[in-house]
Amino acid sequence: MTALIIVDLTPTDKEKLSAYSAMAAETLVPYGGEFLAKGSIEILHGESAFQTKVVIQFPNRDNAVSWYNSAAYLAIIPTRDQGMRSQFHLIG
Repeated sequence: MTALIIVDLTPTDKEKLSAYSAMAAETLVPYGGEFLAKGSIEILHGESAFQTKVVIQFPNRDNAVSWYNSAAYLAIIPTRDQGMRSQFHLIG
């Protein structure tokens, strides 16, 4: 079954976030991950603690978890954390 990683984020350093985004895209390839959507959110109901949302699709849950725990992705987490406040959610 397809799995999704949903990222809620608010940028804190746009330069670091841009660098992280480019590196993160490369780390998805071996796991069959692809961006489905990313951008500013429009709140239709309720409240959000974040400004932006990213939806990443993987072929299955194992690939999603393997990507998140991969050495390539773990190596860029410091850049991620310098560029944004975030929460990552796994669905599927």
